Amino acid sequence: MYSEHATKTYKQPISVLVVIHTPDHEILLLERADFPEYWQSVTGSVEFGETLFNAAKRELLEETGLIAGRDGVLTDMKHSVHYEIFPQWRHRYPPGTHQNREHWFSFSVVSKQNIALSKREHTCFTWLPATDAAEKVFSPSNRDAILALTELQP
Repeated sequence: MYSEHATKTYKQPISVLVVIHTPDHEILLLERADFPEYWQSVTGSVEFGETLFNAAKRELLEETGLIAGRDGVLTDMKHSVHYEIFPQWRHRYPPGTHQNREHWFSFSVVSKQNIALSKREHTCFTWLPATDAAEKVFSPSNRDAILALTELQP
């Protein structure tokens, strides 16, 4: 679908979203460095040849310093959505690409903790109850993933 040239220049329109949460549904949100006041969960494009699960583990580590297996449990929510790529980010994808397929994961931690932010990507973080986190995120799919998580877990 994408040429070898495209693999070296553009992102593929396949991504992961990782909702980090405590057992009582406190959700970790990150503020984007490139768009202040845009809050989100861990997200990122899948690299060429990378599995979805490995992409989720990599993004989790890169954006928070958290390690799957050591700091919490990473779970594939077995759900994905298509969404329209925001215009300000379309230049990162092959010409004419307007849709992305996002795959949802959850990362369960025992309790709220400090994280090691990737300053290149995020300026700060906060832990919020799920309903507040769902209202604060800018992405409708992120909101839906948070709400779905709270429905799936007691």
